[in-house]
Amino acid sequence: MASFMSYFGAGRKDPKETARDAIVGLRQQLQMIEKKEEYLQKKIDEEVKKAKANVVSNKAAATAALKRKKMTEQELDRLAGSRLQLEMQVNTLESANLNATTMAAMKKASDALKVIHGNLTIDKVDATMNAMNEQRELATEIADSLANPLNAGIDLDEDELARELDQLQEDELNSRLNEADHVPVHLPPGSIRAPVTETRTPVAVEDDEEAQLKELQAALAM
Repeated sequence: MASFMSYFGAGRKDPKETARDAIVGLRQQLQMIEKKEEYLQKKIDEEVKKAKANVVSNKAAATAALKRKKMTEQELDRLAGSRLQLEMQVNTLESANLNATTMAAMKKASDALKVIHGNLTIDKVDATMNAMNEQRELATEIADSLANPLNAGIDLDEDELARELDQLQEDELNSRLNEADHVPVHLPPGSIRAPVTETRTPVAVEDDEEAQLKELQAALAM
């Protein structure tokens, strides 16, 4: 009780220490009330036993025991109310102490962020990001230029290149067709080759050449 009362009469202290002392004092007072409640409950039980023992033989004694029981119960009810108030104060102080600790931690974090950021502002961040983007774009342009050095300054006509490629392909196909027509036929020794009379019509020859041309085109496409 003395430590609890000393809290109200103490001078200014550190908030954490003050809250801790107050909580300790309230809990000590709660322990005293709980012990008092245990004593009163035992007293009530004893008065009930006395009333039961004298209810037949000595009604006056039984009545007196019941009166003492009632008064003790009233005192017990008052202590219960006081205990409830103290418990509420303890909960309030503990919550306030937790809030204060949380705020202190948040303040430290805020101070740390200020130190980390220093004189950094959102304008400086935006300027830095813009500079980084410009350098990134420049690096991309340089990489593209290095990857295609031969095309620098040359204006290429894609249609002309396509026509030239088709002409080369056609010349190659014609050359291969001519080579295929002049390949000699080798017969086994002693065999007699009968003269072959050309019976193909010009249309058949054209069809045969067209078929060979398609076969060469398919082979080139592979």
